[in-house]
Amino acid sequence: MTEITAIERQIEALLFAAAGPLSLDDLAKRLPEGAEVEAGLAALRSRYDGRGVELICVADRWRFQTAPDLSHLMTEQRDEPRRLSKAAQETLAIIAYHQPVTRAEIESVRGVQASKGTLDVLLELGLVRMRGRRRTPGRPVTYGTTDAFLEHYGLASLSDLPGMAEMKAAGLLSLDLPPDFALPNPGGEGADEDPLDLDDAAPEFHTDFLGADDQA
Repeated sequence: MTEITAIERQIEALLFAAAGPLSLDDLAKRLPEGAEVEAGLAALRSRYDGRGVELICVADRWRFQTAPDLSHLMTEQRDEPRRLSKAAQETLAIIAYHQPVTRAEIESVRGVQASKGTLDVLLELGLVRMRGRRRTPGRPVTYGTTDAFLEHYGLASLSDLPGMAEMKAAGLLSLDLPPDFALPNPGGEGADEDPLDLDDAAPEFHTDFLGADDQA
């Protein structure tokens, strides 16, 4: 096995100490100027391949996690996850594929009135966020998914959402669809949407050993 480089060691230390996943920018801010972050991550990922802990990228952020085939070992220590109701699952799916989307648009797709409690649950769980206001009368709020949504479902980005073929294979779509049927493609900021102020907080660390020099 090749000797681990200084950059790999530093990235490894940062990811273990961080309270959550870190982006390339988060890592670059902590590493020496000019550090080859992507190369270090690639080498570190290869080094952990096949081990009990793996380095993965979720929502364009990097983290260590238990290898999927060993998840059964942690079953007794895990809390029972909060189950989403059918209405919440349908609402979350609509938001994921149609974002940015308003409450009225959610109701139009589902064909039923959207319960405020359903959206509140998704907001409370951090799976959905209020992302902007539509430039239409009344200025309705638009909703979109969060990085926590991507992390929960193990997606690197929204482009990894299941496509039509995968949904048909899972039995979620009829095999006899109209020729012009297409799944919506989640976009970025819409032309008819004004964004809300976003939180650009720095990543939190369990113990900020690296901050000691700044305090000296």
